[in-house]
Amino acid sequence: MKKQLQFGVALSVIFSLSTLAQAPNLGTSANFVLFTSVGAITNVGTSHLTGHVGSNSGSSTGFGNVDGVMNNTNGVSAQADADLTIAYNQLNDAVPNYFIAPLLGNGQVLQQGVYSLPSVSTLNLDLTLDAQNDPTAVFIFKINGAFSSAAFSEVKLINGAQACNVFWKIEGLVSLATGTIMKGTVIANNSAIIMNTGVNLEGRALSTSGAISVDGIVSFKPLGCGSPILTGPIAPNLNSAICYTLFSSNGSVSNAGTTLLTGDVGTNVGLTTGFDPLNVTGMIHPIPDTSTAAAAQDLLQAYTYINALPYDIQLLYPAQFGNDLVLTPHTYLLNAATELTGNLYLNGQDNADAVFVIQINGALSTSTYAKVFLINGTQAKNVYWKVDGAVLINDYSEFKGTIICNNGAINLTTGVQLNGRAMTTDGALSTASIISIMTPGCGTMGLNDFGKEAQVAQFYPNPFSTFLNVDMISELTSTTIELLIHDALGRELVKVALSRLSTQIDVTDFPAGFYFYKIIDANKILQSGSLIAQ
Repeated sequence: MKKQLQFGVALSVIFSLSTLAQAPNLGTSANFVLFTSVGAITNVGTSHLTGHVGSNSGSSTGFGNVDGVMNNTNGVSAQADADLTIAYNQLNDAVPNYFIAPLLGNGQVLQQGVYSLPSVSTLNLDLTLDAQNDPTAVFIFKINGAFSSAAFSEVKLINGAQACNVFWKIEGLVSLATGTIMKGTVIANNSAIIMNTGVNLEGRALSTSGAISVDGIVSFKPLGCGSPILTGPIAPNLNSAICYTLFSSNGSVSNAGTTLLTGDVGTNVGLTTGFDPLNVTGMIHPIPDTSTAAAAQDLLQAYTYINALPYDIQLLYPAQFGNDLVLTPHTYLLNAATELTGNLYLNGQDNADAVFVIQINGALSTSTYAKVFLINGTQAKNVYWKVDGAVLINDYSEFKGTIICNNGAINLTTGVQLNGRAMTTDGALSTASIISIMTPGCGTMGLNDFGKEAQVAQFYPNPFSTFLNVDMISELTSTTIELLIHDALGRELVKVALSRLSTQIDVTDFPAGFYFYKIIDANKILQSGSLIAQ
């Protein structure tokens, strides 16, 4: 059995258990992940924050890119100040159900209610909040003194408990130690808030008057409890250009090495060269034609629309883009040349229709092995990049979404994997041994019928070192099926018949790097993809 309401719980019950706690009205302060009415907000290290950051009387310094707006001493912060005061007073007036000892955690399990703690309090090890399958259950902790946590302590939510329904009203300093996992909205009254390296807060840190300092933390506003569902902007209409995975309105389109494409490729001014028809599931337009003319016109219209979209959030440090930054469905502005380094996460917050638009007023480049990850329902078809300048997607990067480049060349280098499109209104487009798969939307076919190959074989291990196993998923219906493996320069290294359900290939001599395969039958590609040697 669970140990419930231990460590002094229920020493005195003022109301019956049927008296439920009521969540305060945070008003506009709910839009902030870090906020103080009076005081400075400072950061050191790399912190990942989703929500506004600001002070109504002070500065915010040391922050990199924040998935929110920096609001200091402006109309937004003034309103948040007023709303925070109201919320604090509501929590302060909440009548306790339980009076408990100031040591929280150590395996403690608590039900919904208002908890009063008489003095300085500490969280140690695990504290579990059990909603007992009531998603509206509210937990309020009124701490009459400072609050601290031991390193790597954790607040856990079970049986429907939600961070948006957890509130901490603290009359003193808040200090969260390294590695603490915290849940809920923390309101410190007339005191500072300190969050040390590795703290993870699903909630908010708000102070009525006191400095806030953070050091390499992760903190994000909680979802649920009536919070708005983010949808992002209305996506641009690519019209006929949607059938292309690589396109230039004015400039050559060229390839070197073995490139695998799903979707059309072409240019409306110049030549399209170097693409092997066997490696393109779509149409190659070697010279301009009526299709490329229509695509050029439609691409310009899409660019004009996406360029005019008002942005919600400006990412203030374009040179620091990436570095494990998490973005939510919005229109973002980076007002200078931008370099994507490391990983970028696009979080759809479980909304599969959510749209992301990243507007870059300058060139875009990536580091090698840069990756765009789509999480919590995000789809590549709903991601758009507007770039006013050249685009360089560097070696072995994994990129997601439709790139609409204006007046700039596009260069996709060795080993790049693009799930989307690379398109420019004016500039050359070059590729070198890449994989590019357009997202759905081309007429009535989409990826289900046009470009999404049925998997006929499984490869393992991948990455490989000495041997590569190829298992056919179903019984063979043809005796002419072959596997071809090329290196990044397009050199054929393996050509073997897949005449059995399982084939093992000796790859001991393969240097570490990316390789490309295709399974063919009578010059028809049945399956294609990439492999990694380590």
